[in-house]
Amino acid sequence: MLIAQISDPHVRPAGQLYQGVVDSNRMLEEAIAHLHALDRRPDLVLLTGDLVDEGRPEEYAQARRLLAKLSIPYLVIPGNHDHRENFRTAFADHAYLPATGALHYCIDTHPVRIVALDSCIPGLHHGHVDAEGLAWLQRTLEADREKPTLLMLHHPPFTSGIPYMDSYRYIDTAPLEAIVRGAGNIELVLCGHVHRTMLKRWAGTVVCSCPSSTTEIALQLAPDAAPASYLGRPACMLHLWDEAEGMVSHVRHIGRMDGPYPFA
Repeated sequence: MLIAQISDPHVRPAGQLYQGVVDSNRMLEEAIAHLHALDRRPDLVLLTGDLVDEGRPEEYAQARRLLAKLSIPYLVIPGNHDHRENFRTAFADHAYLPATGALHYCIDTHPVRIVALDSCIPGLHHGHVDAEGLAWLQRTLEADREKPTLLMLHHPPFTSGIPYMDSYRYIDTAPLEAIVRGAGNIELVLCGHVHRTMLKRWAGTVVCSCPSSTTEIALQLAPDAAPASYLGRPACMLHLWDEAEGMVSHVRHIGRMDGPYPFA
């Protein structure tokens, strides 16, 4: 199974730029075209939050227009820039999304089971899953302790070292970590939020954050660093599952590159 991941596209109303600088709508279109042009078609696309920038209905209308061009099945979760109820309304035809409450769900129709956690707190930017959500996760994971499972949420459950991102990180990770560690069959935890690729061994598995299809958060580790981003190379990720080899993940840069040349 080949799973593509796009994160943090920050779609804006038609004709408006992200942060007044970046044409995030065009960049999502280019990300979709990039997936369509791959030499192996992904079986599924995961969009791991911040689909839009301000959670406004007109942004979701634009996101749906752009995503209508995607000819591959896709699943969505919200990020801290999304608005839960506007998100739910915009994707009302996605029957896997709950009709009320947090947008947790499980898809078990693929070789890899997809478990999605809504780590967003309405009106706030940091991440957390409450006791009810953690209980749901516990029940869901206990339902099948054998099938390879991919867990996705927007906020990475660890500190990045980038101070202005860690100020609204996932807080109180220990209860989530205990549940994930107890599962034993979670191949990978996927997230977004930081607009950078990061890897961490965590809770007996590996957490992987996806870069954004728009901007790249500056890698600044000084505790007094001021928030900054770059218009760098946008990227997506590809997660390849093989029954014999397990899961391997690749960063795939979006856009034209010189080549290909006839050497490896």
